Amino acid sequence: MKPRLLILAVGVAIGYVLGARDGRTRYDQMKAKVTALWEDPRVTKARNDVEAYARQQAPIIRERAEAAAKAAPGVAKDVAGKVADTAKDVAGKATETAKDVAGKATATAKDVAGKATETAKDVASKATATAKDVRAQAARVAGDLRERGEDLVDGAVGGAVSTAGKARDAALDVLDDEDDPKAN
Repeated sequence: MKPRLLILAVGVAIGYVLGARDGRTRYDQMKAKVTALWEDPRVTKARNDVEAYARQQAPIIRERAEAAAKAAPGVAKDVAGKVADTAKDVAGKATETAKDVAGKATATAKDVAGKATETAKDVASKATATAKDVRAQAARVAGDLRERGEDLVDGAVGGAVSTAGKARDAALDVLDDEDDPKAN
C-alpha cells in the first residue's frame, strides 16, 4: 500500500513541477537541493558504509542461502516420511474401526434375526391357539343351533301333527254324525 502512495506522490510532484508556469525554474531548484543532499558528506559517508557492509555480508548471506537450499531436500524428505507414517497410521486405524463396525453390525443383525424368529414363532403359536379356540367355539355354537333347530322342528312337527289330528277327528266326527241313524 505504501509503495503506491509513494508513486502517487512522485507523480503529483512531477505533474506539479512540469505543469506549473514556473516549472523549469522550480525543477532546477529542486534538482539543486537533491544534488546538494546527495553530495553532502554525511550522506556520502552513510552510502559508503552501507555499500561496505553489504559487500562484507554478501558471502555470509550466500553461505546461509546455500545451506538452506541444501537442507531443504532433507527437510522435505523428513516431512514426507512423517506424512507417510501418519497416513499409514490413519489407514490402519480406519481399517480397525471398519472391522469393529462390521463385527458389531453382524452381531446386531444376528441378534435381530434371532429375536425376529422368536417373535414369529410366538405369533404362530398364538395364532394356532386362537384358531383352535375359534374352531371350538364355532362347534359349540353350531351344536347349540342344531339343538335349538331340532327342538323347533320337534315342536313344530309335533304341534302340526297334533293340529292335523284334531282337525281330522273333527272332520270324522262330522262325517260320523251324518252316517249315524240316530242323528237323523
